[in-house]
Amino acid sequence: MLAAATVAPGFWDWSLDPPLVLVIGLAILYRLGDRRTVTPVRATTERRWQRLCFYCALAILAIALSSPLDALAEQLFWAHMVQHVLLLVVAPPLIVLARPWIRLWRSLPLDLRRWLARGLGQGARTRWLRGASHALGSPLAAFVAFSAVLLVWHVPALFDATLRSSPLHALEHTLFFATAVMFWKQVIHSPPLHARLSSVQRVAYLIGAMVVSWILAVVLALAPDPLYSSYAHEAGRPGAISALTDQQIAAGIMWVPGSITFVIVIFVYIHRWLVPDPPVSAGAPRLASDH
Repeated sequence: MLAAATVAPGFWDWSLDPPLVLVIGLAILYRLGDRRTVTPVRATTERRWQRLCFYCALAILAIALSSPLDALAEQLFWAHMVQHVLLLVVAPPLIVLARPWIRLWRSLPLDLRRWLARGLGQGARTRWLRGASHALGSPLAAFVAFSAVLLVWHVPALFDATLRSSPLHALEHTLFFATAVMFWKQVIHSPPLHARLSSVQRVAYLIGAMVVSWILAVVLALAPDPLYSSYAHEAGRPGAISALTDQQIAAGIMWVPGSITFVIVIFVYIHRWLVPDPPVSAGAPRLASDH
């Protein structure tokens, strides 16, 4: 049964909410840290590529969370899935590729950096935090966290709950992005973070995560009825499409656009596995270096 058509949000329907404020804040901090960092002349081009990656990632986060897409996601499940794809496989790998960690650290006042370094590096009270960070930074933990967060938040009861609760919805998106950064850090070179996997292991790692996303897409595509009551009970939706059609489009978005980043990185590592690397020169940032 087709739903009645409703008006979609306009291009200028942006919201000045916490995610947009956070994105602007990160851009300011990055710029400040960048000015405090000396870049060797031979690395100038690479640094420009990294800046581009970082600012593109911030722009994608703003589009996902504060643009009219966010309002449209309240009416259409496929728009909501676009948000998830941007938060899982577009913005995070760009952030990791940009290697912003030193710049963001240097944006902080020197006294604060010294205090944090002493507390986190030597304090007995933070030993548990260092241990937890080391454990969560392992490839297995990152893979499990990335996959579990993707699947669990799409359980109908929990997904519907996020649409009724703004704090829960914010938690969902935060976990999507955080676990995705943990995941992509395992396959993309991003000093001072260490990628522990070889090229062959990274290919298997990426294929495994891609299969997990395909499982979700297949479940959504083959379900005989809409799985999410919040969308099924919409009185009308833009385009006057049915709830089931909306869900099937969302499945296609997870399946095809959601796989593009995986496929690109997989082919990069297959190429590196089969073809020796040429001599390294300053240029665009590398995806990774094998260890």
